Amino acid sequence: MKPNFLTISANTGGSVLKGLASPIRINILQLLHDRGKMNVNEISAALSLPQSTVAVNILTLEEAGLIDAHSVKATKGNQKVCSARYDEIIVRFDTPEKSQNSNQIEVAMPLGLFTSCEVSAPCGLCSPEGVIGLLDVPDFFLDPGRVQAALIWFGRGNVEYKFPNNARLLNSTIEAVEFSMELSSEVPGTNVNWPSDITLWVNDHKVGTWTSPGDYGDKRGVYTPKWWKLEGSQYGKLKTFRITKQGSFVDGVSISNVTIDDVGMADHHSIRMKIGIEENAPHPGGINIFGRGFGNYDQDIVMRLYIA
Repeated sequence: MKPNFLTISANTGGSVLKGLASPIRINILQLLHDRGKMNVNEISAALSLPQSTVAVNILTLEEAGLIDAHSVKATKGNQKVCSARYDEIIVRFDTPEKSQNSNQIEVAMPLGLFTSCEVSAPCGLCSPEGVIGLLDVPDFFLDPGRVQAALIWFGRGNVEYKFPNNARLLNSTIEAVEFSMELSSEVPGTNVNWPSDITLWVNDHKVGTWTSPGDYGDKRGVYTPKWWKLEGSQYGKLKTFRITKQGSFVDGVSISNVTIDDVGMADHHSIRMKIGIEENAPHPGGINIFGRGFGNYDQDIVMRLYIA
């Protein structure tokens, strides 16, 4: 089973932080993580706590979105069955930030913090300091060192990221969402004429495809470290995928009729963005994703929520 991650901002994740601000609630989360689904009576017995104490803390965890809880019929009346939603919770102090426009929330996701992956060779990961693991070995995409990644590449498959749905925490309606990242095709060496169909999915809904013209190595990327070989991929193009009520676009050019309502933004505490190459892509030319410390744009993968 794939691990579930939650990334929150210290500025906007108040309900989650409240949920974590208690040794009792931490113990409940740890218990549910270790044992799976449990009812209130079972939790009470396992932690040697009064049922009333457990019930109050379960309600706080439920309101914070940290557990799933539902009532089922028992021998006498109903009982509440609980399960933990996340394996790991990350609190960020630098993002997301509200911009000067109060209707916009921005989250920068480090390149290596993908929550799942299905990739095939040629593939690899690099930090600004060096190669992570072994090249062309997909299993190294699961190496803990991946969190330092600033360049990711693969021939087929995808990587998925979970962004916090901070609009939900603010009880706001999402009017549009953008994902901005530096991308190129991937070919052994480089080739400016190497088209690749790069597809974006949100919450498992295919949003659309942008065709990268090539893999660029004519000059060193502005931020690409000097140790990185000159014949390797140096930089990409900064592309912005935007999903609105009218449809989906890349840099203002329509790519599909998928709307913000189609991807179910209001239904989830996280926003799952997946980027990669479909198995049946007409131009399966691989993908390079450049993060901080590589390429021409010193940025992570940026999500912007436009709220009402």
